[in-house]
Amino acid sequence: MIRILAVLAAFAFATPALSQALPAGLDKDNAIVIDTTKGRVIFKLRTDLAPKHAERIKLLARDGYYNNVPFHRVIEGFMAQTGDGQRFNGTGGSKYPNLPAEFSSVPFKRGIVGMARSSEPNSANSQFFIMFADGSFLNNKYTVVGEVVSGMDVVDKIKRGEPVQDPDKMVKVQVASDIK
Repeated sequence: MIRILAVLAAFAFATPALSQALPAGLDKDNAIVIDTTKGRVIFKLRTDLAPKHAERIKLLARDGYYNNVPFHRVIEGFMAQTGDGQRFNGTGGSKYPNLPAEFSSVPFKRGIVGMARSSEPNSANSQFFIMFADGSFLNNKYTVVGEVVSGMDVVDKIKRGEPVQDPDKMVKVQVASDIK
């Protein structure tokens, strides 16, 4: 009996996270929902700025590539980086080719989602980062692919480190229109 109650209680606490309503007016075809170990984060993709990068993130989300992937590099006052579904440590990428840069004049500020890359501008692949604060030194040098519309309080709770010990993870990543 106690086990049944424990299971029901666990389900009751999990249900709100799974059934959270999406923000009003959100273009579900161009929004990413990330259920993390700390809660839910939703960001809108900036297809107007970075159509190839936005399509890549949607493709990888639909492939399940991002599920259970850690936030491997999280720097206080800067950003939280994730998206290495190959090696889980920031050194891997997807099976797809690297993307050409889609730089824009949109500034890197709190809540902006950018594509991670090597020193080669045309090397973005699967990894991305969410800004904790302004980072003007990234402007016109990295691709802005989205902006958090819900859950920055969750991003703020992600465990810090470089590398992170026992990191928080993206448990499930979905395109909002795919959520049933």
